[in-house]
Amino acid sequence: MTVPPPRGHLLAAMLAATHDLPTSSDSLASSGARPPGTANGGEETASTDAGVRPTFAAVYDAHFAFVWRSVRGLGVPTDAVDDVTQEIFLVIHRRLGDFEGRSSLRSWIYGIARNTVRTHRRTRGRHPDGVHTKTAEEPDAERLIDGRPTPEQAAQDAQAADLVLTLLDALDDDKREVFLLTEIEQLTAPEIATMLGENVNTISSRLRLARADFAAALARYRATTANRGVGR
Repeated sequence: MTVPPPRGHLLAAMLAATHDLPTSSDSLASSGARPPGTANGGEETASTDAGVRPTFAAVYDAHFAFVWRSVRGLGVPTDAVDDVTQEIFLVIHRRLGDFEGRSSLRSWIYGIARNTVRTHRRTRGRHPDGVHTKTAEEPDAERLIDGRPTPEQAAQDAQAADLVLTLLDALDDDKREVFLLTEIEQLTAPEIATMLGENVNTISSRLRLARADFAAALARYRATTANRGVGR
């Protein structure tokens, strides 16, 4: 099973999750981590002033791919993405009754994801020098590909996905976040400003700088690659 990619272009497809990601709240039970008090596979309902609150299972199914992409895109290493994502949904389950609808559900969920990622990264620390590394136990690029028409295309997509993750690691946290929400999730500047509690002009300025830094990182990569080719 392939988790659907977000709206958008190649960058979006690269950060889509794939076959080994769970697709319902029942998957929490398989690891012994079903949220306490959840009945019937995670089904629960509650009323709010605005109407009927969505069940935890519905929230999980609708937003799992978004949360997973956000966790990976915000810099959590591959070997911790699933655990951090699961931790986020445990918090969502615990706090779903507190959601009052003052923001969109997606913004509320992203706020929880953002705080959880920050806590994880403070505890674990970032990769040395801010560079994404990959080991034999980290099949990161393979997991990020949405569809493999041919083995040759799959190999090219794997290299491209790994490159995107490396270039994202070159951005500071604020720029990376805005770049992720714009280029990967295809949100608008006003949507991001609301989600992050920032001024729209601040978001637009940060995005310009993020795109410039991303382009510079790509240029450095290409120059390094070209120099290696000349030296052979």
